[in-house]
Amino acid sequence: MNTQDAIAIAREWVQHVGSHQPGFKGAYLAGSVLTHPRLAPWPVSSDVDIMIISTKVQDKKLGKFIYKGLLLEVTTLDYRLFLQKETILADYHVGYSFAHTIVLSDVDDVLVPLQTEVARDFYHMEWVHRRCEHVKEKSIAGLTTIPTSAPFHEQVMSWLFPTGVLAHLFLTAALENPTVRKRYTAVQAVLKRYNMEDVHETLLKQLRVESLTKMTVQSSLDQLEETFVLAVEHAKTPFFFSTDVTHSAKPIVIEGSQLLINKNQFRESFFWIIATFCRCHIILAHDAPHLHEKRLPYFKQVLSSIGITTEKDLYSAALKTLSTVDYFWDHTRALIENNPDIIHEKKHGG
Repeated sequence: MNTQDAIAIAREWVQHVGSHQPGFKGAYLAGSVLTHPRLAPWPVSSDVDIMIISTKVQDKKLGKFIYKGLLLEVTTLDYRLFLQKETILADYHVGYSFAHTIVLSDVDDVLVPLQTEVARDFYHMEWVHRRCEHVKEKSIAGLTTIPTSAPFHEQVMSWLFPTGVLAHLFLTAALENPTVRKRYTAVQAVLKRYNMEDVHETLLKQLRVESLTKMTVQSSLDQLEETFVLAVEHAKTPFFFSTDVTHSAKPIVIEGSQLLINKNQFRESFFWIIATFCRCHIILAHDAPHLHEKRLPYFKQVLSSIGITTEKDLYSAALKTLSTVDYFWDHTRALIENNPDIIHEKKHGG
């Protein structure tokens, strides 16, 4: 199956399944499928992201599932996000995907012309700056609100994600996809292109992975696989990430991480290894507490490899990262100034 085949299957799912959901207004593609060469084989370690626009957003997203041999990930967005282009252009996730998307369905014939406008204005410095500010604000908000009363594994996730959001500053400034799982490999390529390799190392320091060895990361992935299998087997309670911890998702989580390790991007792979560990323990803590307790020492051993052993370590890491936000912001602005694809003159009336 090549990328073109994958897109056709996604379109078919929308036509025969997705479009029959209550409140359906349209659908479009997002994520890595937008940039993957059309005739290249579609990697089994990737899913195809479909965004459903609806007047009735459900609390539980459809998430990941197999359709005709292809792993899809379906997310539903509120149609009110798509009433005016400014809302889209200021949102760094929605803005990128919608500016580069293929519209799969457009019930009211408004998405295609709206997408044309967003794609046109996406490159203006005003909106690039706004999207980067969105990234910065999201990171700061997360790092300052780690829930002190939550279980340790949930606190780890609350520290991890806003720390990782900082990588999106540079992907957004470079007009590239703010990818989730492979954000550190993507930002590494961007920063190398702009001769900012030192910034990449500083990003890795915020995750405390700069000194990790390949052997340590491999061992951590092996431990994750055991925990992952147990979480898949015992999962009952629905979480927003539940479909990321399933048999269907294993090629992305485990095999995808192994591919990065094999490419010597083991430090960059650690973000998603920890994220998935946290999610597995959230599932086990709810649905199989005895297995959560049994596997917890292995999770803590993995965390100890990056110097995280207590809640105090998390808060200390968060404060340290908050103190570096200005450093990352200065380099983000420098990247914007040196990005030849950004239209630097201010928009009329902006």
